[in-house]
Amino acid sequence: MKSILTLFLLMVSGLLQAQNTIEGTILRYGDKKIFLMSIYGEKTKAIDSTTSDANGNFRFILNNRLPGMYRVQWIKEGSVDLVWNHEDVKFITSPKNTEDSLQIITSLENKINLAYSKLDRINQSKLQLLIPVVDFYPVKDAFYASVIREFEFTQKSQQQFLDSLVKLYPNAFAVRVAKVYQTPFIPAGLNKDERITLLKQHYFDRVDFSDTALLRSMVFVNKAIAYLSIYSNNRMPQKQLEAEFIKAVTLMLGAASVNPVIYKFWLDYLVGGFDKYHFDEVITYIADNFQDPSSCEDQERKSALQKKLDTFKKIAIGKIAPDLVVPDVSGKPVSLKGINSEYTLVLFYATTCPHCVSMTPRLKELYDKQQSKRFEVMSVSIDTSKNDWTTFIRDQKLKWINVSDLKGFNGKSADDYNIYATPTMFLLDREKKILSKPISLMELEQSLRDHNLTN
Repeated sequence: MKSILTLFLLMVSGLLQAQNTIEGTILRYGDKKIFLMSIYGEKTKAIDSTTSDANGNFRFILNNRLPGMYRVQWIKEGSVDLVWNHEDVKFITSPKNTEDSLQIITSLENKINLAYSKLDRINQSKLQLLIPVVDFYPVKDAFYASVIREFEFTQKSQQQFLDSLVKLYPNAFAVRVAKVYQTPFIPAGLNKDERITLLKQHYFDRVDFSDTALLRSMVFVNKAIAYLSIYSNNRMPQKQLEAEFIKAVTLMLGAASVNPVIYKFWLDYLVGGFDKYHFDEVITYIADNFQDPSSCEDQERKSALQKKLDTFKKIAIGKIAPDLVVPDVSGKPVSLKGINSEYTLVLFYATTCPHCVSMTPRLKELYDKQQSKRFEVMSVSIDTSKNDWTTFIRDQKLKWINVSDLKGFNGKSADDYNIYATPTMFLLDREKKILSKPISLMELEQSLRDHNLTN
């Protein structure tokens, strides 16, 4: 271990110096467009572009940029993430297989980042191979003792390496990122359940939540995903999975609550992620128990995140759906509350959405087949072109209630129901109480069967 560290320190010896450039060579990629992207959590933004010369060389100047991770992107599949912390960065790579071909020529930070990342990948692969042996190999066999030693040594040696980097370069951005990624030490004598319990309880022990500069990387996103995966099991039914995620969310936001900036970042990230995958019980739990720390009680000054959380409370299963008043094709306002039907399906869709278009014929069939009409459909188009909307209605021969404010996702109806994607559906009873929120045609048909609405 000592020799590895010595070689590494010789390789990266030198002090950080304030410079402003990222230079690269992408082999066999001459005269091509190159983009520089800033990174904030899971979001990237193009901040500069250039064209490589005939030999694949290019250069970016980072005037007045903040330290953090930056992505150099050349094609959709080709990119490299680099640390920039007021030092010159120079690298060489191939347009494909970047991970294996990347060479850092200049930049202490990136040499640290590359070396630690490679060590971590090797060690994590090794640990994944050793865990089944630790769990199932005969304990009395001599080989088992060597596996136990290797399992613990692998973890300890990586921790010692990181501790040495922290001591030598405490302010290096790459070292601070590595500290967040580091996982708790797992003694070899623990069984699977005990390992999971330890990880759940101690996953954030070494995380410095005061370091908000690390939001200019993907480290807090990746840390969140890794922690949630501890609670995830693809064999669990959704209700059980949601119950597990609620436990995870409680611990995550509790750990981050020491810093309102990172707390808000995680809160927003979790809300968006669970909403995307329609984990409604988790969303409702978050909305009921957590709030944006920067939001005011004044309705006019509430943050967008807090307004989103408040809306989730209103559209939870069992709640009375907010009223919708949206113009029909002729411009006449139609009110959801005014629909006198035993059941109402509120469908948010767009004519440009392939899933919406493909499910429409089957939904129309179910609607038209009703012998006595027990459910109505209020179809809210998230379109901006009246011609596209009315043409779709005419071509599909849709006789249910068709409405649209033609403002896309910026309309009041979309805002009131937190619509970010289509199709989104709500099945309501006569009192307009939300009975279900199916996310697919299959789930919709099951929900209709549950209420005896199909023949």
